[in-house]
Amino acid sequence: MKIIVCMKQVPDTNEVRINNETGTLIRDGVPSIINPDDKNALEEALRIKDKHEDVHITVLTMGPPQAKNALKEALAMGADEAVLLTDRAFAGSDTWATSTIISSALRKIGDYDIIFCGRQAIDGDTAQVGPEIAEFLDLPQITYVSNLEIDEEKNMVTANRAIEDGYYVVESKMPVLLTAIKELNEPRYMSTWGIFQNAANAEIKELTVADLDVDLTQIGLKGSPTNVYKTFVPTRKFEGEILEGNNTEEKARQFLVRMKERHIL
Repeated sequence: MKIIVCMKQVPDTNEVRINNETGTLIRDGVPSIINPDDKNALEEALRIKDKHEDVHITVLTMGPPQAKNALKEALAMGADEAVLLTDRAFAGSDTWATSTIISSALRKIGDYDIIFCGRQAIDGDTAQVGPEIAEFLDLPQITYVSNLEIDEEKNMVTANRAIEDGYYVVESKMPVLLTAIKELNEPRYMSTWGIFQNAANAEIKELTVADLDVDLTQIGLKGSPTNVYKTFVPTRKFEGEILEGNNTEEKARQFLVRMKERHIL
C-alpha cells in the first residue's frame, strides 16, 4: 500500500506576534512546527504501516528550504521517503495555487492508495487545501476523519466523519483522500533510531516548478485569486466590570441595572 501524507511547516501560533505598523507576522525568532492536524494525518499513516504489510509512506511539503526540518521530523517518526516542493515561483500561493502545485506533484509521484492531509493549518484555518487537491485529482474524499478502518481485500476504507453533534460512517474505494482531525489519534514521538538512522541518512527529494506540469499563471502570488488584505490583533474597546454584592440576587439586580443603562434591555 502506498500512502502520501501532505504536511505544512507552520509558525508556532503560541509565539506569533504581529507588527502593528505593517500588519505582517513577525517571524524572527518564532519556532516552526509541523501543523498539528498534519501530525495526526502522519500518525494514522504510521498506524496503518504498523498493522499492514508492505506499506510505504511518503511525506510531502511545499515551502522554503527550511521546511526540510519538518520532513526530517516526519522521517524520524517513521516515514519512508520525503519530498520538498520548493521554488520562488511558489511564494505567496493561496489555497488554490497551493493545491494546484501539490496536485501536480502528486500526479508526478503517481502511485498512491491513500492521500492524507490535516483538516486545516493553524496559520490559515481555511480547511480548503485537502478538498481542493481531491478535486484537482478527481479523487473521492472523506474530511474530518475521527476513526479509520482499512480493508485491503476489498480495497476500501471506512471512516467516521465528525460533525457537530456526532459522526457519519462513510465508505470509499481507494485511492482516496482523507483529512485528519486531532480526535483521530495521539501522534507519537520521534524515535532515537528514527533520528539517527532514518532522518539523518535520508535524501530529501526536491521538486521545483521546472519538474511540474503547472500553468505559471495559476500559482504564486500573482496566480492566487485571494490575498490577505490586512492582519491585526483585536483590541479591547472597554474593560469589563466586576459587580460587587453580598449575594447572587443583589449582583443580578446590579446586572439588570447596567443592561438597562446601556439600553440592552
